[in-house]
Amino acid sequence: MTALTGRRVLLVEDEPLIAMFAEMALEDAGAEVVGTAAAVAPALALLDSATPEVVLVDVRLRGGESGYTLAQTLAARRIPFVLATGMQGQDVPAELRGAPVLPKPYTAPQMVAALQGVLAG
Repeated sequence: MTALTGRRVLLVEDEPLIAMFAEMALEDAGAEVVGTAAAVAPALALLDSATPEVVLVDVRLRGGESGYTLAQTLAARRIPFVLATGMQGQDVPAELRGAPVLPKPYTAPQMVAALQGVLAG
């Protein structure tokens, strides 16, 4: 049993293959994936309907959308999250600079460890 067993996770990822990989890895780790969103608006809707315990947020979403917008909402609601990005983080808003970051590309164990770490506090 891992720290993700039974935990409700929301994935925000616009690349279908990465989303499928992440979802399978999370389920293998015992997590319940409550939804996958490829943009901010559907992710916000899932926050209210699916009540995730933790969120994995891709920083760069299709159409130029920023995952930082969602992360700011998560921080305000005190929902733990991990930012996934292949960028160096120069454009991280000041209020998110201490947020946990999972560098892309990542492995399943790295993703699971990052989410476990943020849930542990």
